[in-house]
Parts: sequence; C-alpha cells; structure tokens
Amino acid sequence: MSSVPERSEIDDENKWDLESIFASDEDWETALADISDRIDDLSVYEGRVTESPETLLELLELREDLLRDVSTVSTYASLRSSEDTRDGEYQAMSARAESLAADARSAASFVRPELQALDRAELDDFVETEPVLAEYDHYFDDVLRAKPHTRSKEVEELLADLSDVTDAASDVYSMLSNADMEFPTVENPDGEDVEITLGNFTKLQKHPNRSFRREVHEVFYDHWADVRNGVGTALKKSVTSDVKLARARNYDTAREAALDGPNVPIDAYDTLVDTVRENLDYLHRHADLKATALGVDDLRMWDLYASMADGEPPSIPYGQAVEYVVDAVEPLGEAYQERLAEGLDSRWVDVYENRGKRSGAFSAGTYDTQPFILMNYQNDVSSMYTLAHELGHSMHSELANEAQPWQYSDYDIFVAEVASTVNETLLTHHLLETVDDDTLRRHVLDEYLERFRSTLFRQTMFAEFELRIHETVENDGALTPDRFDDLYRELKEAFYEPAVVDDRIAREWMRIPHFYYGYYVYQYSTGISAATAIVDRIRSEGENAAADYREALRMGGSAYPAEILEQAGVDTTDAGYIETALSTYDETLDEMERLIR
Repeated sequence: MSSVPERSEIDDENKWDLESIFASDEDWETALADISDRIDDLSVYEGRVTESPETLLELLELREDLLRDVSTVSTYASLRSSEDTRDGEYQAMSARAESLAADARSAASFVRPELQALDRAELDDFVETEPVLAEYDHYFDDVLRAKPHTRSKEVEELLADLSDVTDAASDVYSMLSNADMEFPTVENPDGEDVEITLGNFTKLQKHPNRSFRREVHEVFYDHWADVRNGVGTALKKSVTSDVKLARARNYDTAREAALDGPNVPIDAYDTLVDTVRENLDYLHRHADLKATALGVDDLRMWDLYASMADGEPPSIPYGQAVEYVVDAVEPLGEAYQERLAEGLDSRWVDVYENRGKRSGAFSAGTYDTQPFILMNYQNDVSSMYTLAHELGHSMHSELANEAQPWQYSDYDIFVAEVASTVNETLLTHHLLETVDDDTLRRHVLDEYLERFRSTLFRQTMFAEFELRIHETVENDGALTPDRFDDLYRELKEAFYEPAVVDDRIAREWMRIPHFYYGYYVYQYSTGISAATAIVDRIRSEGENAAADYREALRMGGSAYPAEILEQAGVDTTDAGYIETALSTYDETLDEMERLIR
C-alpha cells in the first residue's frame, strides 16, 4: 500500500532547519514573553508622533525592533504548525503568536493616523532636521497616499485588534482541509492501494490510465461534497469580511481596497481579465490538442492534467531537480546562482509530504532569518518546477533583505510572482536546450504548456470568480454552496469550451485555498506574463538585462510595483506584456502540435 509517512520517518536532511530561528520551543516561549512585555513601550509615543523629528525617529526604530521580533516568533510558530496540522501544541503556539501579532499591530495602529496629520512639506522639514528619516521617504509617501482610507485612532486600533478574528474563516478552512479531511484510498492499475491527499491529487490526475483518473476525480470531489455546507459558509464569511473591512476604510469595493494596498490600478485587473477572455481560443486550441494526443473524442475534466507527451512520465528525484534548477539560473549571474545553491545546502527546504503536513508549497521567512520553503515533493516534473518557483521567492527575499532596510524588505505579491516565474521559465529553456532525453524533453514541453494553462488562464478564471462572488455580497446577494457551484461552472464552461464540464468539477472552488486571501490570484497571471517578457529580454540582451532584473529584486518594497517592474523592463500599464505571454503560449502549442501530428 502506498501511504504517506509520519514526520518522524522523514530524514532530518530533508527537513527545514527551524532550529536556526529558535534552538528550542522554550527559547520561543522566552521570546514571546519578552515581546509581550515590550508592547506597551509604544504607548509612550501615542499622541506624540509628530512632536519632533527626533521623537518620530525614536518611535519608528522602536516599532521596527518590536515588529521584527513579532515576525520571527510568528513565523516559527506558523512553520511548526505547518509541519503537522494535527499537532495541537503547535496549533496553540501559532494561535498565541497570531494573537500577539494582533496586539502589536493594535499597539502601533496610532502611528499612521498621527503621521497623516502632517502634509508632505511638513514631513520634508522633518527629514531636513533629522536626515536619517530620509530612509522612510517611500513609507511616508505610502502613508499619506492612504490618508482617505485611514480611520480614527480608535477605529484603527479596533480593526488591528480584530485581525485574528477577521482571518478566522481562512483558519477554519485550513484546519478542515489539511487536518480533519481524510480522503479515500483507491486501487491503482498496478493493484496497489493509494491514499488520495491534497498533495498528490494533481499527480494522480496525470496518471496515464484514464479510468483511474476518472475514479480519482469522482472519489475526490464526492468527498468534498460531504463538507460543502461548512466550506461554503467559510468562504461566504471570508468574502463578507473582505467587503465589510473595505467599507470600514471608505472603499467602494473589496477589490478597490485590495489593489490599493500595493497601489496597483484597477485597470491592471480588468486588462488581465479582458485580454485573457479575448484570447480563450488559445486555451481551446490546447484542449483540442490534448484530446487528439490522448486519443479521446471528448475531453473530460479528469483529462485536463494528463500529459500530451508519450511514454511513462519521467521520475525526477529531488537531488536531480536541485541540479537542474541550479544550472538553469546561470543567466541571472554567478552570485545569484551560488547563493541559491548555498541555500539548498543549508536546509532551506522541507522536502517531502508527511501525514498532516500542510498541502501545497510556499516560501516564508523574515528579515532576520533564512528563507524556508515548504514542499510536498512528488518526484515528478511538476514538483521540480514548484521547487524552482519557490526558490525564486526565496532569492527575492534574500536580495531584498540584503539591499534594503527593514521597512522596505517586504515586497508586494504583484512583484513576487514575477520572481518565482522567471525561475520556472529559465528552467524550461535550460532543459529544452541541454537535456538529450527525448522523453524528458517532451514532458518538459508539456509542463511548460500546463504552466501557462494553469497560471495564465486558470488563475485568471479564478480572478473572475473571486470578483463575481465579492460583487454578489456587495450587491446584497446571497452566497450559498449552490450559488458558488453555478458561478464556478459557468466560468469553467467558458474557459474550457471544447471539454465536457461535469457536476463534480463545479465544486472545485472548495479546494482552492487562495480564495481566502482577498484578490490574490490575479497576480499569478500578471506574474507569468511579466516573467516571460523579462526572460525574453535576458536571453536576447544578456548581462545588462539580468542586472536590471536583479536590481528590481533588490528594490524590495522601496517603490510601487509598477516602478519596480519598469526597472526590469516591463510596462504594466500596457496589455503588451500579457500578449507577449499569449504569443509564447501559442508558439509552444505550435511546437507540441508538430510533435503530436
């Protein structure tokens, strides 16, 4: 029987090194208590933020010291809880850290409203008197920009204090899907029992045996049907929370509030959806080509992930994937490549799936720690690409942390998804140009097409779904599981017109955790589009373009996303960069069609 191991069965060398943050849980407890004692130190400055330049600098430095430590204890607890979501002790630690973080945000909530009492000229006078404040210039600009949506001190404190409550729907969904749900076991074509998990579902949907794919599809989504009311309620509450918080800050819509945070224009969202909608014929062509490759009359939902490449999918052991990824990033420069390789040797990555482990993959870390990457590595091409993706995030953080002060070390997701996808794109070029194994080359080509399908098109479909469900609440409509199904099925039918859309796939919204992140998913689509343009430039112009890109990564959060991507050669105000990605997708379909036909 193929089973998922317990965490204790995983070798330490394949686990991330959380002891580099705290040597023990006892040390974490000590740090937590210390932070709790220091939170009240901020109150001394309440009402005095603009008293003098010296006072403002003292406060900003005190706030930094506190919030940096809060980030460290929160990250440690969150990563520990991700290792095994069934572990009640670490779940409790994570909850305590979240509560402490909410207390710290609440205690510091007076800073922005009091700063907004000044105008730009007055802040410039402060900087002239205390030159160190010049480091905060972009921060000041961002604070003043948000003035129309910043409430009174009392309201800001309340909103900050409620943050762990307003995030409750996401927490409930995460615990339900990762810790409580146990999916059935199915028998594969070799007669082996295979336990379906969130981590291996997509891989099982790639199995060459169509009957097996169908069984996995049906069993998996039937199991979700058992919790549709609970998941539907969680998502409804999450959307409602987004809408109410936006209204509390004087925004007309939740989307406006979400995009205003990173200062991304609404037009960027609409341009993405409109441009992709206008070019669905590319996706339909992909679906028709897949039906031809699979030799089926009707493409079904359990066929969408199946490979168009002939032969058994190649096994890519983790060590081999590491070698490929390290070699692939060579165009980004020797220093970048060496830093990435050193990180992999320093246990940045928690490699394999274990029972209770959080599904999916992510990169995390703080200004004062190394990066940490959660994987559920499955020894396949897709997992290799996921590794490249998360390493892009981690290297982005490394370069930004090195170049920027703390207040600019964090960066917006709009930019982050470019860094991850640049690494994916470089990996594709490297493998297609250097690997002699024809089977692997065909599967890499297929994976590249799947990345376009699942990132550019599928995430845009998600973005449209997210917009529609928020608009439903904003227009006083009711969100029920049936309504979610209807909206999702309508979109699925439009995007996958040549395929047969069944009733089960209408529940797919239930398994997408990103819907709880508040207008997050569209950035995957803009990210792959910008990354395609950047890699094209690096491949044609060489080191000059690579240097521009590295500088964009080093900018961290010291500028707005559009300005950062402009440094890398991408104009986000024009649909051209999306059209470039669509053109590349079309050209790759041409190449695959030649192989198939």
